[in-house]
Amino acid sequence: MHHLLAGDIGGTKTLLQISATNGARAPILQKSYPSANYAGLIEILDDFLREAGTVDIAAACFALAGPVSGRRVKLTNLPWVVDADTIAAHFAIGRISLINDFEAVGLGIAALQPTDLLTLQAGEPQAQGVRIVAGAGTGLGVAWLSWQDGGYAIHPSEGGHMDFAPTDNTQYELLRYLQQRYAHVSYERIVSGPGLEAIFDFLRDSGRATPSTQLFTAMREGDAAAAISRFGQQIDEPIARMALDMFVQIYGAFVGNIALALLPRGGVYVAGGIAAKIITTLQQGAFMRTFRDKGRYVELLNTLPLHIVTNAQVGLLGANLAAHQLA
Repeated sequence: MHHLLAGDIGGTKTLLQISATNGARAPILQKSYPSANYAGLIEILDDFLREAGTVDIAAACFALAGPVSGRRVKLTNLPWVVDADTIAAHFAIGRISLINDFEAVGLGIAALQPTDLLTLQAGEPQAQGVRIVAGAGTGLGVAWLSWQDGGYAIHPSEGGHMDFAPTDNTQYELLRYLQQRYAHVSYERIVSGPGLEAIFDFLRDSGRATPSTQLFTAMREGDAAAAISRFGQQIDEPIARMALDMFVQIYGAFVGNIALALLPRGGVYVAGGIAAKIITTLQQGAFMRTFRDKGRYVELLNTLPLHIVTNAQVGLLGANLAAHQLA
């Protein structure tokens, strides 16, 4: 039997899956690997395919967090270069495609179930209308979908690297703080896991709040951004709550900016590794308030459907669909 190999490669983790070409829903093998623990994708594939045993891979698709052009891709938040031809030769895989990670998310939207979405704004959806997918994880991804020839065509972008536009005095101070750290302050420097840490640093260094010993210890011993998020939602920790609130406000404003640019009457889909972990905070109103807070265009933004993608494997679903098409 021929098999398909799909991968969703991000700065934090790499998800890999082998499935049958006959369309069976359940994967034969699926595993997650910490990306930073490996020198490159080939090393992860060595471990994964060794565990899979003898399988004939007819086609593979890898969704990569970075701009994709051609057969050789440098990732944005990992010191890796992924070369499709080198992987094909190393593992004797006949066909390999490389796609942007949010192109994979765009593809995966079509495979989601209703239970994979949480709707924050029903809006007035239009059939075959433009859709956008955006999401924060290790980085900040954006893609848009347009209806062409009976289906959606996906257009990846690097919209997360647009200039950050502060909307109040505290955000102006955050911008000035980060300008000392980076040559260019994009939205990704703030709306991402490392960005949540950067907001925390700003609040601490500007004297707005002081972290507790418990939070400091949790940040040092594990994922710092995850600790800030957890303390901000579950524990009376002012600096974590302030950081998460600012993060959500800037996130909503960014998604609103993308919505103004593309007018996604088919829906806005907020994906990425962070959204599903802060659902309660996203439902409290600040995200949608800053999404809509666009002066004369508030009413227009009220008409756009907005959903949170709660299925963390939407990118892997999309990569698997692309592998099927390749096969």
